[in-house]
Amino acid sequence: MAIIRNRDYKNPKHDARRRAAVGKIHIGKQQLGMDDDTYRAMLLTIGGVKSAKDLTPEGISKVVAHLERAGARFTSPKRAGRRPHSIGSGTERAGQLRKIEALLADAGRPYEYAGAMARHMYKKDRLEFCDGRELAGIIAALMKNAEREGREAR
Repeated sequence: MAIIRNRDYKNPKHDARRRAAVGKIHIGKQQLGMDDDTYRAMLLTIGGVKSAKDLTPEGISKVVAHLERAGARFTSPKRAGRRPHSIGSGTERAGQLRKIEALLADAGRPYEYAGAMARHMYKKDRLEFCDGRELAGIIAALMKNAEREGREAR
């Protein structure tokens, strides 16, 4: 039976985080338009290594902080989510869905937010499974939320 030592074991979660952090460094390099020589000089100066793959977790943090100070922006794209397609366009439910869509857009929330409301309020797995009465309840809840947060609910 082989003995696994700490240095021999690689945690997949840590490995994924490390790859994501190194990818972030490469995104910053691209955003700032660094050529290869400048990039390697920055890695050597800030992180003390010649390649991003050799950075320690502390070195990664230092390099990312340096890139942010230099003007790189690391933000995830805001995704609206998947719009339900199974509701016909000429039905009352389609109008209710458009209203939900507008309220979500005003609040800056994705479709998944309304899906979570459907699960919480009516125990429905997806928004498409809600009937007209349930969609009206979700609309009312979104409008109430808009009033509470000071947005105009149209």
